[in-house]
Amino acid sequence: MLQVNYIRENREKVLERLSVRHFKQPELVDQIIAVDEERRQTQTSLDNVSASANAAAKQIGDLMRNGKKAEADVIKAETAGFKEQVKNLTEKLSELETSQHNLIVQLPNLPYHLVKNGTTPEENEVVLTHGEPAMLPTDAKPHWELAAKYDIIDFELGVKIAGAGFPVYKGKGARLQRALINFFLDHAEAAGYKEMQVPHLVNAASGFGTGQLPDKEGQMYHSTVDDLYLIPTAEVPVTNLYRDVILKEEDLPIKNTAYTPCFRREAGSYGAHVRGLNRLHQFDKVEVVQVAHPDQSYQILEEMSAYVQSLLKALGLHFRVLRLCGGDMGFTSAMTYDMEVWSAAQQRWLEVSSVSNFETYQSNRLKLRFKGKEGKTQLAHTLNGSALALPRIVASILENYQTQNGIEIPEVLRKYTGFDRID
Repeated sequence: MLQVNYIRENREKVLERLSVRHFKQPELVDQIIAVDEERRQTQTSLDNVSASANAAAKQIGDLMRNGKKAEADVIKAETAGFKEQVKNLTEKLSELETSQHNLIVQLPNLPYHLVKNGTTPEENEVVLTHGEPAMLPTDAKPHWELAAKYDIIDFELGVKIAGAGFPVYKGKGARLQRALINFFLDHAEAAGYKEMQVPHLVNAASGFGTGQLPDKEGQMYHSTVDDLYLIPTAEVPVTNLYRDVILKEEDLPIKNTAYTPCFRREAGSYGAHVRGLNRLHQFDKVEVVQVAHPDQSYQILEEMSAYVQSLLKALGLHFRVLRLCGGDMGFTSAMTYDMEVWSAAQQRWLEVSSVSNFETYQSNRLKLRFKGKEGKTQLAHTLNGSALALPRIVASILENYQTQNGIEIPEVLRKYTGFDRID
């Protein structure tokens, strides 16, 4: 959530950066400023009336103690309206604060200055490409056919149990999933991330804190009886560990990792591009989250991007890194890198990770602050990334490591799987 003082003092810059996103409601900026002006005026009036009421009460008390009841009664009569004025102004102030809040949460984060103007994925910047496409057999198959051939993932069985988008992993397919989770967690720990085990359901305050609410409630599974939401990513509970917390500057950056299942309704997602593991309602993911000093957050973003790339290199996958354009970024992000793996069998790039800097957008909602050495308290920056999401990594391994004699397992995973081939 943007800070109202920043919006008021930097109106032109806010509008310029929102235009990079092609934001459809720039008029909200002036509405927020207008409501804020009225709110500040109302606060001033309330302060003045409250001060006058307090001064009158003191004067009346002094007169009564000195036996001057008649003079006290005159002042009482003259100031009788103060109580009603305070009540009315307090109610008006509350209404204005609610109105301002409801407007400001509709504004997305402002893109960082390196983020380019654009509206579609085709306008994203390719900043790095690593490796070469795998050389596959002439009869190479997409992962959903391989899954059926080797009986390692059953999509139809998942449909029977829950519905489309809930696959059942079997045998070596299940063990490959578990191997990847442990591989990612071990590497995160080695990179200095502290592992956390967190709830898979969160309350509305947690969803608001990281920006899923009110922006993405239609994409989240909602348990209405308890008013809890199934998490779309471990980012939500992990980042909310620090809601309403004041940290010490010397404790930054804080680095956490967590494995969780993730749940997304993915409403409106249809077509060949979502076939198989390409898009699911339930999937596994290892997430990395950092709470950082504002002066260091973009250096840390580059380090997090490099860390995710190191995982893809270790798995021997051909990938590229994109810097997303303004119109393709998430609502809460100031800058995002996407990592995509090339599927030689599907002849398309598959997104396997996003790494984002949210600057103070989440921390303002979370009231996540740190106290500097001079004693000044300020908002921290938050960052997170997939390291990694499993479905498309599994799809990429199955497709890119297929041979005439089965599917090879990347060398780094074999100590986790206990086997070197699916056949």
